[in-house]
Amino acid sequence: MSEQYRLNRIEDARELVAGAGTLVPVLDGQQVPYVNLDNAASTPALREVLETLNDFMGWYASVHRGTGFKSRLSTQAYDEAHAITGRFFKANPATNTVIFVRNTTEAVNRLANRFPFGPDDVVLSSFQEHHSNDLPWRRRAKVDYIAVNDRGALELDDLERKLRRRDGKVRLVTVTGASNVTGCVNLIHDIARLAHRWGAQVMVDGAQLAPHRAIDMRPDDDPGHIDYLTVSGHKMYAPFGTGALIGPAATFLQGDPDLVGGGVVELVTHDQVVWTGLPDKEEAGSPNVPGAVAMARALLVLDRIGMAAVARHEAELTAYALRRLPEIPGLTLFGETDPTRVRDRVGVIPFAMNGLPHGLVAAILGYEGGIGVRSGCFCAHPYVLRLLRLSAAESARYQAAIMRGDRSDIPGFVRASFGLYSTPADVDRLVEMLLVIARGEFKGTYRLDAHTGAFTPEGHNPDTATYWNWD
Repeated sequence: MSEQYRLNRIEDARELVAGAGTLVPVLDGQQVPYVNLDNAASTPALREVLETLNDFMGWYASVHRGTGFKSRLSTQAYDEAHAITGRFFKANPATNTVIFVRNTTEAVNRLANRFPFGPDDVVLSSFQEHHSNDLPWRRRAKVDYIAVNDRGALELDDLERKLRRRDGKVRLVTVTGASNVTGCVNLIHDIARLAHRWGAQVMVDGAQLAPHRAIDMRPDDDPGHIDYLTVSGHKMYAPFGTGALIGPAATFLQGDPDLVGGGVVELVTHDQVVWTGLPDKEEAGSPNVPGAVAMARALLVLDRIGMAAVARHEAELTAYALRRLPEIPGLTLFGETDPTRVRDRVGVIPFAMNGLPHGLVAAILGYEGGIGVRSGCFCAHPYVLRLLRLSAAESARYQAAIMRGDRSDIPGFVRASFGLYSTPADVDRLVEMLLVIARGEFKGTYRLDAHTGAFTPEGHNPDTATYWNWD
C-alpha cells in the first residue's frame, strides 16, 4: 500500500476518499468545496480502491475455466474476494456461502426467490424497512410487520408477541441493521435469539449498518447467530456494482438457481441439467470481477482502519450535529435526538423545517451551499408516514395526488448522512446554510416541477461539460 494512504487518525480519513473537497459551482457564480452528506444513498470510492482497480485491470480476463495466466490470476482474485467478504463479516466458511450480486436489492430478491417457503409460511418484516426488504417478501409469503415507537425504534415486545401468536408459522424474520431514514440501530443479535427460540431464521439487511459498525454473524450454534446478511459495495466506498448475500450453503444447494445460463452447470443435455457447486450455482453469467475486487479491497481498508474507530468517529460527529441542529429556528429532528444516545444510531439524521417543503430545503442546500443531501421518503414510505403521524385522510390525499402525476406536496424529510470521512466542519457548513434558509436569506427564485417534485432555481444552468465530459 502506498504510504500516502496510511491512516494514523480517523480524522484524516478524507485523504482516503476520491473527490473529497472537489470544487462545485453554486448559484452566485462561485465554486465551493463540495460537502457530501448523502452517504446513506451511496458513498464515494476510496482512493485505494481506485488504485487497486487500475492495477488489476491490466490483469483482468475471464474467470473460471480459462487456461491463460490472466484468467488464472483473475479467477484467484475473484475467489479471494469471496473469502475476504466472508471473513470481514465472520461467516463460517464451512457452512456458509458468499454470493456476489449487484446490490442489496438483488440480494434480498435472490433470497426471497430461493428460500424454501411453504404455502402458509409467514415473514416478519418491520415498519422500518426499505422497500427492498419488504416488497420481495410480499410475492413469496404472508408478511406481517413489527411495530415501531414514536422515535422509530423497533418494539421487540411486539416481535415476541407476533412470534408467539404465529407459533411455528414464522419462517423468517427480516430486519434492517440500521434504518436508512432515522439511523436507528437494531439489536440484531437479540432479534436473532428471539426468532431462533420460535423456530425462525433471521436475515439482516446490512446495507446501512455495515459501513458504520462491525457486523459479526457469529458461529452457527450461537443463539444470536445471523443466518443471512445482505450488503452493498456502493454503501461501503466501492461503488462498482457489487453486493453480497451471505448465508447457509444448504439453502442454496437445494432446488434450482434463481438465474440460469452459463457458469451454473456441470452438465447439460436436452433431458438433464446438473447444477454446479456454490457460489457458482448462484452467479450465472460472466460475473462483475472488477466490482468484486473493488468491494474486497474496500473491506480490507475498513478492516485496517478498524470499524470500532469508524463507529467512535461517527458517534462523536452525530452527537455534535444533534447539539448544533436545534440552533435552527423551526427545525424539527426525527428519530433519536438525544446526543448522549448516539450509540443507538448511525450518522443518518432526518429533519424538517416548518413551512418549507423538504424538496426546497434540499435544493437550496445543493444549489447555494454546495451541500449534497437527500429529501423525500427514502424508499421507506410506510416508515416515514408513521414518523410524520399522518392521518388516514392525509395519506389518502397525497396518494391520490401521486396517482394524478402530481408530486408537488409529497410528505417527507431532508436527510443528512455521514461517512467515515465527514467532519465537524461539514456539520458547521450545513448549520450555517440552514440558518440562511431559516432567515429567508437564500438568493434563488425556485420553481417547482409538480410532476417530479423537484425545485430548481431560475437562471442557473452550469455547463456540466466544463467539469466532466466524454472527451
